[in-house]
Amino acid sequence: MEVAISSRLFELRTYQAAPGKYDALQARFRDHTVGLFAKHGLELVGFWLPLDLDGQPTDTLIYLLVFGDRAAANQAWKAFGSDPAWVEVKAASEVDGPLTLTIESVFLTAADYSPLN
Repeated sequence: MEVAISSRLFELRTYQAAPGKYDALQARFRDHTVGLFAKHGLELVGFWLPLDLDGQPTDTLIYLLVFGDRAAANQAWKAFGSDPAWVEVKAASEVDGPLTLTIESVFLTAADYSPLN
C-alpha cells in the first residue's frame, strides 16, 4: 500500500513541566517564546493543555508546528536556538532549575485523506 506524503511537515511537541514549574513554563511561552518562534519561521498551529479525569490541567503542555519540509524545520530550530534573546530568556527562566522534565518531539505528515492536505 502506497501512502501519499503531505506537502507540509508537522512537529508535535509535548513538554512535561518540572514540579512547581507549570505556570512558569506557560508564561515563558506566552511572554517570550511565541514571538521568537514567529521571528524564526516556526509556524504555530496551536497549543493544548491536557486535562485529567476531573477536568483539571495536568503538568503537560502540547503544541503543534508546521513547516514546509524537514530542512526548513532544522533551519528554523537552529536559528531559534542560537538567538541571543532566547538564550537570555531561557537562562533567566531557569535560574532556579529547568522548567521541564521531558520534551518529546514527533514529526508528522498528513495522510492523503486528511482535511489538512
